[in-house]
Amino acid sequence: MARYDSTGTPSGPRGGQTRLWELVAARALPDANKESIDRRIWDLFGEEWAVMFTDLSGFSRQVAAFGIIHFLQIIHEQNRLLLPIVGAHDGILIKSDADSLLIIFRRTESALRAGIAMQAKCLEYNQDRNPEDKILLCLGIGHGRILRIGDDEIFGREVNAASKLGEDTAKSDEILLTDAARQQLSKFPDVSFEELGLEVPGSTRNFRVGYRVGE
Repeated sequence: MARYDSTGTPSGPRGGQTRLWELVAARALPDANKESIDRRIWDLFGEEWAVMFTDLSGFSRQVAAFGIIHFLQIIHEQNRLLLPIVGAHDGILIKSDADSLLIIFRRTESALRAGIAMQAKCLEYNQDRNPEDKILLCLGIGHGRILRIGDDEIFGREVNAASKLGEDTAKSDEILLTDAARQQLSKFPDVSFEELGLEVPGSTRNFRVGYRVGE
């Protein structure tokens, strides 16, 4: 987290976040050359990644019905089951927020393979469990140039789109993709892509992945 002096200017160690907010503060000045500053920001922090956002279906209702301890148990079980899969597919966990995970992968193929493996693990885990104990995973995946600030924060259109698909659009067991992510997967075997016919912020065309597990 950047620190600020009395004038609102970032101060302290010149790490990634501090440098970013120095440039953003300069961009806000009346005589700022915004085009030049934007180019500097993208030169410093712009990278191309696949972005995955996960969420759990019906989680808020479960918290209201079964309480905070149950909430913590489900988060623990989700992390125990899914984070080893993320690591095995070379994903990097950027942020964990309640029941949601924000993860990046260098290749969209790796993100989708990880997503299918994560869904398979949840389906296996959910067998013979009470409804309130099931992990009902929703996934959104995007791909494109983003601003990556170390391992702490990412920003960009595909980040927003993956978040909207994973949190607000996908149902349990679903994997949704932006069009930019789908275009990276033209030769991906044994899956199909069904256009959703809806837009989300950051992506005008989006797709549902048809996949099989347990075979």
